[in-house]
Amino acid sequence: MRWTIKPKPTQESIDELSQVLGVDNLVVQLLLQRGITNYEEAKAFFRPELTNLHDPFLMKDMDKAVQRIEAAITNQENILVFGDYDVDGTTAVALMSSFLLETYANVATYIPDRYEEGYGVSFQGIDFAEDNDISLIIALDCGIKATDKVEYAKEKGIDFIICDHHRPGDKVPDAVAILDPKQEDCNYPYKELCGCGVGFKLIQALAARQGMSMEDLFPYLDLVATAIAADIVPITGENRVLCHFGLKVINSNPRTGFQAIIDQTHKSELTITDVVFMIAPRINAAGRMKHGQHAVALLTETDFATAQKYAQEIEAFNTERRSLDKEITEEAILQIRENDEEKRFTSVVYKEEWHKGVIGIVASRLTETYYRPTLVFTKSGDKLAASARSVKGFDIYNALEGCSDHLEQFGGHMYAAGLTLLEEQYEAFKNQFEKVVSETIDPKLLQPEITIDAQIDMHQITPKFMRILKQFAPFGPGNMTPVFMVEGLKDSGYARGVGEDEKHLKASVYQNGTTPIGAIGFNLGNKLDVVKRIKPFDAVFSLDENEWNGTVSLQLKLRDIR
Repeated sequence: MRWTIKPKPTQESIDELSQVLGVDNLVVQLLLQRGITNYEEAKAFFRPELTNLHDPFLMKDMDKAVQRIEAAITNQENILVFGDYDVDGTTAVALMSSFLLETYANVATYIPDRYEEGYGVSFQGIDFAEDNDISLIIALDCGIKATDKVEYAKEKGIDFIICDHHRPGDKVPDAVAILDPKQEDCNYPYKELCGCGVGFKLIQALAARQGMSMEDLFPYLDLVATAIAADIVPITGENRVLCHFGLKVINSNPRTGFQAIIDQTHKSELTITDVVFMIAPRINAAGRMKHGQHAVALLTETDFATAQKYAQEIEAFNTERRSLDKEITEEAILQIRENDEEKRFTSVVYKEEWHKGVIGIVASRLTETYYRPTLVFTKSGDKLAASARSVKGFDIYNALEGCSDHLEQFGGHMYAAGLTLLEEQYEAFKNQFEKVVSETIDPKLLQPEITIDAQIDMHQITPKFMRILKQFAPFGPGNMTPVFMVEGLKDSGYARGVGEDEKHLKASVYQNGTTPIGAIGFNLGNKLDVVKRIKPFDAVFSLDENEWNGTVSLQLKLRDIR
């Protein structure tokens, strides 16, 4: 890995904030690196408050959206809550539908079939609305590019409210209201909400009009926190507040469906990382392997026995997903090797039989393996569909724009996107994508980078420091787990390989006579020789707590050593 140490703030700014906050220089350095420069910002960071959330009516079209929903309720119209099949979409549909159903019965939900309809608003969904006398569709986590679909609905007398967080195209749909902070003419102060987050702002606005308080919306925050974690949006600003309180709900009073999932994980206290790796994949598995409606059913169920049954079904989907993901990844790596494409700037692979529900995960696995922009294609109807993943610092959405002549449609973010094209365009697209990436990517981005917050000495690692560090959570983009570097470490004689094929590294390390601290390095078993040599070594790590036989001790979670 490339080791990059973040610039250290000036000593003057460190001394100044240290005096104000009464904490040591290392903590202050970490705060300044996160853009926290004064007492008020530090207070908001360490003590998030629901009062820190912005007024939802600052979002463009919020008043129009609220008025249209209120009119629908007054006129006894049927409302359809429509969302994408991933975690962000299904949690958003669960959030919006359960909130509306608290006071109004004529609400249905709709998740498009990943295979029959594909991503986003679909003609089939609009036909379903027409067949069921629905006159208002609230689209969540999708719709910002659905100009033709919204027009089609309008011809049928069906209105649209769009709650999205993806980048708009040149033209936005002719909807009653478009809630998307990424619109250039939207002055909403926080731009990084996920789809479920935008949905939450809408229920916050509706609740305000009904005289409800933020406390009344507290039970919905488990859904919002899960969507934020799963969609890899920055955990800064509003997202940090929503995550902080959402985790409290998950750990103290989760909705029935979440409790049924948590019972399968056998964990007592969940962190944001647990939500990403334990809860989110299970919710996602429904849309990947069967249908996203299964996830909505689980997340809105109030009877625990029924929720357990749904959770068991979803667990079976997740097990099947894991098996397929492993199998397809192995096939994709073989394809890259056989085609002698290991030296390219991109990975683009295709097989007609690959399961569309797992190609996004496979793209992520290939990005980890080869560390370059990656696309995994499969057959979808009469077209090819792909999931795209990028490496840190490279905008894959812009690269796809440079190949748009070969594409039927595409959408997404800087680091992840989806697209479709005609089969006869595949080879031309593959060559064009390689050309665009090779001409625009900085070659150093093709080597994984580990960003280090601070170089420290072992004596600075204390239980008190760890207690403060834990208050930096929840971690995620924009507020990553602090990473440290120490030079001149030695092993106290316990270093060994552990786990299957001894692929992990376990050690006990010290520096210049300090008390040894345990260390674990996942997938670093191949570095055992470096640790066991007489010569000292340098390490990059985050701090962790290891619980063993009821005793909690500090340990280094090694990221890399040299």
